Amino acid sequence: MRKCFIVLVLSVLIILKLTSCAPEVKNGYTREHGFEGNISLSGAFALYPLAVVWSEDFKKIHPNVRFNISAGGAGKGIADVLTGMVDIGMVSRDLHEQEVKKGAAPIIVAKDAVICTINPANPNYPAILRRGLSREELLNIFVNKKFKTWKEIDPRFTADPIHVYVRSDAAGAAETWAKFLGNKQEDLQGIGIFGDPGIAQAIKDDIHGIGFNNINYVYNLKTNKVFDRIAVVPLDIDENGRIDENEQFYGTLPELTEAVATGKYPAPPSRELTFVTRNKTESLLLKEFISFVLQKNAQSQLLENGYVPLNETLVKEELNKL
Repeated sequence: MRKCFIVLVLSVLIILKLTSCAPEVKNGYTREHGFEGNISLSGAFALYPLAVVWSEDFKKIHPNVRFNISAGGAGKGIADVLTGMVDIGMVSRDLHEQEVKKGAAPIIVAKDAVICTINPANPNYPAILRRGLSREELLNIFVNKKFKTWKEIDPRFTADPIHVYVRSDAAGAAETWAKFLGNKQEDLQGIGIFGDPGIAQAIKDDIHGIGFNNINYVYNLKTNKVFDRIAVVPLDIDENGRIDENEQFYGTLPELTEAVATGKYPAPPSRELTFVTRNKTESLLLKEFISFVLQKNAQSQLLENGYVPLNETLVKEELNKL
């Protein structure tokens, strides 16, 4: 009995000794190891590829940090961060008033755009390239369902049916596209498809289909050209029935991102992409990561990855929020 008691006492002393030697982790930082811990993100498909790139670069500097990143739409990102499921919600739309009241605190980290997509094998595609589609015509396709066939848009088009594809998940791309048309996501009418990859694939598989996608699901980052079997519908911004020279900026990814940066491509459907935390974060680790993505090196990667960087004034404004 005495021997067991002595063993128990020694065990407790060893545990206490080890515990006292362990570095104290406060908000993801220790003096011994620097930044360490876990960062979880979920949300917008638009931000997912960029978040992966940034996390890999951050880990090169801070190897004791681990990331868990998942895409499921902006709506899921907001829900996850407000319920404490993740540290950061990736959001690609404006925040709703009730979300802000619940503590949603956004930091703008990049810009991109939602673009209208079509199958290049559509027999009307050559004519659409020349004339584009106006906001009013797109409203009558995606919301009012006025046009059932392509010929109803323009008598020069074929009488083939229009197959409209929209997002089935709560998505920033859908909310932004609907806002461009003066409506909300729930007003969009069509075949519901989950996720950006889903809509892109639906358009590739349907020569009569029309939809909308984030830039990264339309343009190949290696070639800067659009992927096979998908194409961009140019916006007839001035609604004069043709695509003028100042509206021709879809040929390559750099042309489109420059148009977004300079405002030639309208907002919406161009938009700001945000990292959202629940209330103003006090975590030193989260502050370091968000600050990292706003720095010049991280922002310089945006163009090559299909995004538009923030200007210096906006970067300072977002850093001040931290």
